[in-house]
Amino acid sequence: MVSEYDVRSQKQHILLVARWMDEHAPGIIIGQELLDATRRMQKALKEKGLAQSTINNRIQVVKRVLSLSYREWDWIDLPLDGKLRKPSPKNERHVYLSELELAELLEAVPERYQVERKVILLAMLTGMRRGELMALEPRNVYNGRIVLKPNQTKNGKPRVIPLSEEAIPLLESLPFATTGDRVRGAFERAREAIGRPDIRFHDMRHCYASLLASKGESLTSIRDLLGHSSLTVTSRYAHADPTRWDSVIAKLPRIGNQMATKH
Repeated sequence: MVSEYDVRSQKQHILLVARWMDEHAPGIIIGQELLDATRRMQKALKEKGLAQSTINNRIQVVKRVLSLSYREWDWIDLPLDGKLRKPSPKNERHVYLSELELAELLEAVPERYQVERKVILLAMLTGMRRGELMALEPRNVYNGRIVLKPNQTKNGKPRVIPLSEEAIPLLESLPFATTGDRVRGAFERAREAIGRPDIRFHDMRHCYASLLASKGESLTSIRDLLGHSSLTVTSRYAHADPTRWDSVIAKLPRIGNQMATKH
């Protein structure tokens, strides 16, 4: 599967599923045995406390294998992928910071974390994932934009991210001379300093999108900037778009003054 199909975005989950099966269900045959083992894996991951979205990614790996086994590889005689369910995750986060709150968080990054501070600020200014930021190279910067190649994005699709005047100087020396662990450490110390242990690094991505929406940017543009596969995921930021409601107000029905107009 890994060698025949473009599965870069799921490679980690594929390897983790393979490892789990190797440890807990060695020697199983693709078919009903795989279904039963997958349901055991689903239960074990839930008991372990993994997020439903993460569990769903693992289940999707098995569903894909079952689909290919029936439709392309002719390994099984019945379509079994539909027998595995992926419950809707209920762990969607809604943590949105204002520009002032983001500035306070940035200011709280300890002095010794200068490079990490640049990474955190760039996350705030671009909505990029930590892994995407850590993989940046000089060739990714072109004409005032960051251009991510397919192998640098979660969904395996290229993405273009415009840069503000504040963001451009942060990219003068790429790749960043730090590690993901150091960035995490700097971020955690900053959030503790401002009394917000609930904030996660990934929330910078949500804040970026929410601030764009609050200034009237369209959801389609936000979708493309974040690299979402559909508007369904991006729609969580619709609440922050005031222009959306301004246009609705002009279309609302007028009931009470109809008789006055008639008379």
